[in-house]
Amino acid sequence: MARVRSFARRLLNSPVPVVALVACAGQAPAGDAARVDDWGRTLALAAPARRIVSLSPSTTEIVFALGLGGRLVGRTTWCDYPAAARAVPDVGNGMEPNVEAVAARRPDLVLLYASPANRPAADRLASLGIAVAGLTLDRAVDVRRAARLIGALAGASRAADSLVAAFDSSLSAARAFAAPGAAGPRLRLYVHVWADPPVTVGRGSYLDEILRFAGADNVFGDLAASSATVSLESVVSRDPDGIVVLAGDTSAGPPDLSARAAWRAVRAVREGRYLVLDGSLYGRPSPRVPLAVRDLSGRLLRLAAR
Repeated sequence: MARVRSFARRLLNSPVPVVALVACAGQAPAGDAARVDDWGRTLALAAPARRIVSLSPSTTEIVFALGLGGRLVGRTTWCDYPAAARAVPDVGNGMEPNVEAVAARRPDLVLLYASPANRPAADRLASLGIAVAGLTLDRAVDVRRAARLIGALAGASRAADSLVAAFDSSLSAARAFAAPGAAGPRLRLYVHVWADPPVTVGRGSYLDEILRFAGADNVFGDLAASSATVSLESVVSRDPDGIVVLAGDTSAGPPDLSARAAWRAVRAVREGRYLVLDGSLYGRPSPRVPLAVRDLSGRLLRLAAR
């Protein structure tokens, strides 16, 4: 799991489109596209957004899924899907972003992950007259809300409603497909994030959610946090049926945990029972959640058959 990187933030003195940010309790002007973001602010645009900068891979995927990819004028280094996203100018990191680089794209809407670390950048962009929508995308359900907010701000509410309906239908079908039946008990998996000390994910993680949707259980699903440091002894005692690893390049194969003497105490490590998953598909909530569920359920069947 990538660590958060901080980038320098600078202010650009150049003209930009003007929008209005009003308090959540305030009344948006009639006829404006106005919605409440995940910071509780009502964002009112005088006209649908035409130049969008997306500072999260999840929101970039949603923008394209809404058919608005042609309006995207900036994205993060990590926005790698769909392939067309890579042709959009890269403005750097999505956490503590470079305000100057973002403003240089002259956006009328910036989509930003709603983290406390991003509030200073959001405030500086707003001071330049640039609308900023703070969006928290940590769970599958967040995709629905984000799609509707982006659709409303870009004048694409009908497309958003269609996307949400298709998302719900596809996710329901994928979960039904993955439902355990005569195939046997649910596999219990350990998600490997870091080896020394061992770091894994708890039930607060989106990946934990995907495992459950696909018919498996996270052996550390009793931990409330999205991630946590655990002892190797606890991994051994919980005896997972397999080891899950996210990778940017799945062709590289799993990490060689068996090279570490202590890790050979884990049965799944000794037996080489790994699931190496594409970080782009499995590492972020996006309209591709149903695809991830179906893909993982198939992998689980193959793992169980070993």
